[in-house]
Amino acid sequence: MASRQAKRQAITLKGSCALVTEFFKYAVNTILFQREVYPSDDFHMVKKYGQTVLVTQDLALENYLERTGAKYVMLYLYHQAAHDASQTEWLLTGSVTQLVLAIISKDTRTPLERWVFDIKLVEPPADGSGSKEPKPEAEIQSEIRAILKQIISMVTYLPVIQEPTVFNILAYTSESADVPAGEWVDTDPLAIEASKSQQVKMRSFSTDVHRIEAMVAYRYEE
Repeated sequence: MASRQAKRQAITLKGSCALVTEFFKYAVNTILFQREVYPSDDFHMVKKYGQTVLVTQDLALENYLERTGAKYVMLYLYHQAAHDASQTEWLLTGSVTQLVLAIISKDTRTPLERWVFDIKLVEPPADGSGSKEPKPEAEIQSEIRAILKQIISMVTYLPVIQEPTVFNILAYTSESADVPAGEWVDTDPLAIEASKSQQVKMRSFSTDVHRIEAMVAYRYEE
């Protein structure tokens, strides 16, 4: 009797946006907890990606992340691409190039850390065939687990922050991006002076559509 083998479906643009959105949400929560931007009591444990992750219980913070953070950024981009053909398809065309979580001093507004997530489009096969074996979701989740674990382990490496801090989320686009008026504004990049900055390249993950490369830059005083 002949057996049938199910063919794995390649992830769609919408599916890839959802995965990246979800990852950024948990990455931001993990960073805010590990760097003590918010009290530990503000977080509760949930199971995700086969491991325990911490998610905020602070409604104001949760609303901010939903409104102007990861979910808003990604879902808005996909919504525009899917429902308004006149708008630039930001993610599909690679116009959104980077998302940054900046941690700054609450009192002096000095940037202390910049957690950078570069967003790149996965290149098609070099032979021009346009087809390749879809990436298993289990492999994607394994790569995401590795990044989240690395964020946690960075606590032992990064300088101890001994002052109250706040954070901001920045989205970078290409110069040709059609940025919706009233939704986004130019802002301070919250860069750390090169002479006082160290950088650590982190792990990456990819779907069939997007590749996310991470790094953290932190301020140090000699």
